[in-house]
Amino acid sequence: MCAVTDLRRLQYFVAVAQERNFTRAAERLRIAQPALSRQVRLLEQELGVELLHRTTHEFELTEAGEFLLERGPALLSAAEELWRSVRTYGTGERGQVVVAYGASASYETAPRLLHALAESHPGITIATAVKSVDEIVAGLRNGSVDLGLVRCPPKASGLDARRVRMEPQGVLLRRDHRLASSPSVAVADLADETVLLHPREGNPGHYDAVLGLFREHALEPRVRLRALSFDLAYTPVLQGGVIAIIGESSITLGLPEELCWLPLSPPAGFEVSLLFRSHRRSPAVDRMLNAATGIADALGWI
Repeated sequence: MCAVTDLRRLQYFVAVAQERNFTRAAERLRIAQPALSRQVRLLEQELGVELLHRTTHEFELTEAGEFLLERGPALLSAAEELWRSVRTYGTGERGQVVVAYGASASYETAPRLLHALAESHPGITIATAVKSVDEIVAGLRNGSVDLGLVRCPPKASGLDARRVRMEPQGVLLRRDHRLASSPSVAVADLADETVLLHPREGNPGHYDAVLGLFREHALEPRVRLRALSFDLAYTPVLQGGVIAIIGESSITLGLPEELCWLPLSPPAGFEVSLLFRSHRRSPAVDRMLNAATGIADALGWI
């Protein structure tokens, strides 16, 4: 395999062969003529073949020289394109970024954000995975995940968070519920309700945020735990006896006819953020982070 220095010597030879003159080639390359002659001789030594048949003041291309001149420019052009492509990994224009997110983000936040990122950065391959918060944090730490899109992100050593959305929260309840005819629901009106929540270990930040809404009004809600699952029908709420505090994006795919979503009054929002490593990030990840802020702003999320 040719070394980088050989490609430089090939460049020198091609210039000489195209100009058919060492002086003009040296001027074109902006190097001294003796240095140019020496590099062409070194190329011949490396290849073990004469490329130029020299006379006192002139030269002719040998058969090997003609062959190299015919194919050399294409090789130089391909090498230049290769170096240029490799450099794009250093600038972040090219690369692969693995983004993991929770089930709640898959309704709207993740699809819209990732679609916009993919459109604005076509050179970056975005791979996705749906994971729990614990799995996302573990993946960020072991390097299998580059970015995590998390609702109510945890504080974790070695990780930072960048907000991309303050998502309005509301109450999910049956249409025959006593509060269903109201335009909005005050937290105080939910004092006697049982709140459906995933176990705290699934996402401690979100669990604590929901309870925090009630505790701000000196209420301690009854909680019914549900399994971690992607349940578009909201079966426990549909069956009655419980309500749920969910984000506005959760209703974008539609609700069963028997259910309705009402905003909280006064309005309340939960943070959705990108989690990322404080160090050891690729340039492509930094590009994604910087772009995500602008996209979120354009979408009216922050």
